[in-house]
Amino acid sequence: MTIYMDYHATTPVDPRVLQAMLPYFTEKFGNPGSVNHALGREAQQAVEEARGRIAEAVGAQPREIVFTSGATESNNLALRGAAQRQPQRKRHLVSVATEHRAVLDPLRRLGRQGWDVTLLDVAPADRPDAGRLDPQQVADALRPDTLLVSVMLANNEIGVLQAVAEIGRLCRAAGVLLHCDATQAVGKVPVDVQQLHVDLMSFSAHKLYGPKGVGALYVRRGVRLQPLLDGGGQEWGLRSGTLNAAGIVGFAAAVTLAVQEMPDESARLRTLRDRLYAGLCRELDGVLLNGPVLQPGALRLPGNLNCSFEGVDGEALMARLTQLAVSSGSACTSANPEPSHVVRALGRSAALTRASLRFGLGRFSTAADVEFAIGYVAEAVRALAGGAWPPRCWPGEGGIAISAASPYVPSAGLRRGRGCRAATAREDAITRHMRGAAAHAWGGGTCVGRRSVRGTALVARRRQPAYRERQAARRALSGPAARRELPP
Repeated sequence: MTIYMDYHATTPVDPRVLQAMLPYFTEKFGNPGSVNHALGREAQQAVEEARGRIAEAVGAQPREIVFTSGATESNNLALRGAAQRQPQRKRHLVSVATEHRAVLDPLRRLGRQGWDVTLLDVAPADRPDAGRLDPQQVADALRPDTLLVSVMLANNEIGVLQAVAEIGRLCRAAGVLLHCDATQAVGKVPVDVQQLHVDLMSFSAHKLYGPKGVGALYVRRGVRLQPLLDGGGQEWGLRSGTLNAAGIVGFAAAVTLAVQEMPDESARLRTLRDRLYAGLCRELDGVLLNGPVLQPGALRLPGNLNCSFEGVDGEALMARLTQLAVSSGSACTSANPEPSHVVRALGRSAALTRASLRFGLGRFSTAADVEFAIGYVAEAVRALAGGAWPPRCWPGEGGIAISAASPYVPSAGLRRGRGCRAATAREDAITRHMRGAAAHAWGGGTCVGRRSVRGTALVARRRQPAYRERQAARRALSGPAARRELPP
């Protein structure tokens, strides 16, 4: 059984939310746009009731809630929609280096199209408010041609809460739009668009025990956006496409439950989170906290913990934690082999960034889960730090052993190819030639794979050699010939 501690990536649908959704899959299946018959009008009424409940939860008017497929689409609609709609004289955009890729990548696209993009730094790891943005930096970055500022309310990796209300007042006074990615915040901390002074705000259902595939964008009345999709003109022309009635009903049910249970749930998660961190620090040396301190206050999400573990390889650590669902960064960038840009922005080294784990606690986390995680992670870190991984000799299908000292790890189920480039036992050579690709330990040592063209698969050929053949291969590869084809 796997213990789930990745609630920042997604959450299970709460059974109460599922029950609210089920009739709209079978009995009340009408298209909300088909208002000429009873089934369509019934679905439309459910959507509008859900819109009203969601709007009330965030302090908005129902007309200001635009339904989307999720926060990524909401972010794109807010950023690209605002940029493409506004006069050409305003070509400057401001954001933060630790934003989610769903904000940074649209900004990069706009940068390629001629907009000037400024990314602001955050407080470094050695400060109590690590990861926080000083609002004065925003004030200093504003220019006469600044169109929009985008600052997330709660970070998805280190949980830091930004001073969005203060930033909002600065932007409103300067006549600059403020967009806020509140995906990790809604349902976990109080969110009121009026108090935050935001003009645009993105959030999603699946981060708060609702279904995947449905989200929303708050658009303050009077703000004009260029739609990304053309079609039926749904959502006042801002987002064409048939509305997901079942998902929207589930979204509203999830938001309502999260807001109702927030006070007690926040206190419970904060207690579990602090217990987890204290346990890890008790069992291990070299545990470094990434993000703001864990003291009471408005600096961090209650269920968030992000730590780096000194002296271990991050990929090896993740590979050992087969019974614990955690992550080393954003789930939305798991295909990117580079270290977390958020932890790197705190000033951590690449090695410490790769050796970081994000623990996300949620509604169904228990004290027993926390105790298991403490012991399980501590055991894995001690084994890696003590040199017990990878083992010096593994039985397997074959393969000439060339390094039993590689810091890289076995990966199951990898695609096999025709060739295998050898690397030396020296860690620097492996790092230089592999750039983070995993090594596959098997058959008496480590057979090193190389990344495929797409960067995701490893190719390796393994053989079953005799002892002296292995020794000869090691001697041959210990000198200048650090890369060559293995003998047939």
